[in-house]
Amino acid sequence: MLLKFETKLAIIQDSNIILFIFAQAKTKIIMKILYYIYQICIALPILLVLTILTAIVTIIGSLLGGAHIWGYYPGKIWSQLICLFLLIPVKVRGREKLHGRTSYIFVPNHQGSFDIFLIYGFLGRNFKWMMKKSLRKIPFVGKACESAGHIFVDRSGPKKVLETIRQAKDSLKDGISLVVFPEGARSFTGHMGYFKKGAFQLADDLQLAVVPVTIDGSFEILPRTGKWIHRHRMILTIHDPIPPKGQGADNIKATMAEAYTAVESALPDKFKGMVKNEDQDL
Repeated sequence: MLLKFETKLAIIQDSNIILFIFAQAKTKIIMKILYYIYQICIALPILLVLTILTAIVTIIGSLLGGAHIWGYYPGKIWSQLICLFLLIPVKVRGREKLHGRTSYIFVPNHQGSFDIFLIYGFLGRNFKWMMKKSLRKIPFVGKACESAGHIFVDRSGPKKVLETIRQAKDSLKDGISLVVFPEGARSFTGHMGYFKKGAFQLADDLQLAVVPVTIDGSFEILPRTGKWIHRHRMILTIHDPIPPKGQGADNIKATMAEAYTAVESALPDKFKGMVKNEDQDL
């Protein structure tokens, strides 16, 4: 009799667990649907207007001679508002490792489109982007980036490459830093691709410290092949600056290796290990 009672009790407990799991799954689905409705009907229209206004303010402010201010702060506030309206929590680690008005070259991994908002909004340093030339064609945003003094990488010929390098060198003054994605393209998998040497060559030429930066969570929000935004926490980890230990090919190679190891160290295990991006060589 006791055995039958215990068996029935176990069945009831198992049923309750199944019902609880089912209820949780149902709640997650409902919340996901509500979030999709929210981003389409409320968040994205607001953010579209904010993007246009930010671009206009940046263009006008920079043309009036204040690119140092207007080329950075409107974009910073815009990025913070995007994360706020999309209900994306952000955590920053290691900002205390950066010193005063020192110019750095920041080298983050490139998980997805939301890397831009995370760095722009939460790095806490006035900087210029080094970005693909194709981004200049984006309405409003491309012109705003040009007015703000961000650097478009042009690899169409040796003279254009030298001009890009000259622009980058000219921007690194008065405590202004540079942010370069050394992979050159967003990840398809969340894993890091190999690092190209351009940013490290520039740091070597100018004898500036390289700061590895790890981005985690951006891939889950909007992977490169994704169409919907998913709510997920983003973490920005700023590692110790890597000062130059000499000058030349050996210094470049050593700095690249040290930076890669540092960036990868703060990624979750599921994203560790190099996976080459399909379009990294383009």
